[in-house]
Amino acid sequence: MKKVLILANNDIGLYKFRKELIKELVKEYEVYISLPYGDFVPELERLGCIFVNTPVSRRGTNPITDLKLILNYRKIIKRISPEVILTYTIKPNVYGGLACSLTKIPYIANITGLGTAVENGGLLQKITLFLYQLALKKASCVFFQNKENQRFLSKYVQYKFGRLLPGSGVNTEYYSLLDYPSSEQVNFLFIARVMKEKGIDQYLESAEYIKGKYPNTVFHVLGFCEDKYEEKLREMQEQGIIKYHGLQNDVKSFHKLNHCTIHPTYYPEGMSNVLLESAACGRPVITTNRSGCREVVNHGENGYIVQPKNTKELIEKIEMFLSLSHEEKKHMGISGRNKVEKEFNRNLVINAYMEEIKKVLK
Repeated sequence: MKKVLILANNDIGLYKFRKELIKELVKEYEVYISLPYGDFVPELERLGCIFVNTPVSRRGTNPITDLKLILNYRKIIKRISPEVILTYTIKPNVYGGLACSLTKIPYIANITGLGTAVENGGLLQKITLFLYQLALKKASCVFFQNKENQRFLSKYVQYKFGRLLPGSGVNTEYYSLLDYPSSEQVNFLFIARVMKEKGIDQYLESAEYIKGKYPNTVFHVLGFCEDKYEEKLREMQEQGIIKYHGLQNDVKSFHKLNHCTIHPTYYPEGMSNVLLESAACGRPVITTNRSGCREVVNHGENGYIVQPKNTKELIEKIEMFLSLSHEEKKHMGISGRNKVEKEFNRNLVINAYMEEIKKVLK
């Protein structure tokens, strides 16, 4: 069998967002995965993957560590001798791409988001774009998850062929349309890493205001919490303003009671899986006017779009949502489900990958 090597920076994202693709790949190819060990590695192995333990410092900027990663990737590629390599996220895209170029192995990159280094400008942006130029110029295909990323990178980086994907897509069978809750209590969900750039401050400020004015609302927070927010979340939970549930591997049970997902991020997203999964379950969404977020929302139809970092506007849209009747909220959720089925079905992503891999291997 021909071999496919996947370079990624963590097991959770690979399993949750790419497992359907992997299931298709293992039918035809011997599939290797190179990433750091994590709890989902056994699940990936059960799918048929061969695991190669590869340390990746996801946010480190140590040039010696990054050079070691390039050399490690080169060593792995030479040992496995794959026919094609798939790369995901910034470091595997950049350093994996460089290693692929050195070993002359065809590769397909996926730009899952440009990251804060590119977003914030300055010297780090210039260095990152230079590395992208070196890494992507020989790629067989560069997949983008939103048009803005594609337009921006195309200004600075030359590559052979680019193609737009609907993010990672969503498994519409697993995230099926759920009955809309009929309880008088209105539940809102924040599902993300609890960090400033994900809009947690705007969410908490809105929760405090809305809860004081509308006592029948409940504001839930799901996600790994960065240290500086732990005390604040604990205090707000004790005050009855929010309910913090920590990191959850499966959020479907929370969507059953959820009336609306609030995703006030201003982080450089590729395509928000939180929004895709929420909409697939038939839940209205409120999010920001950012690439990777606005694509999922038809404003006023399946949710609302607000400006990033704007708590006042977020509160206005929450109040607008609360003013809707039960049937209007339910209809908004169904509109989101229809949009996801049509535009963001994960099968669209799988088919695109299988097409590009076959082009490389023919």
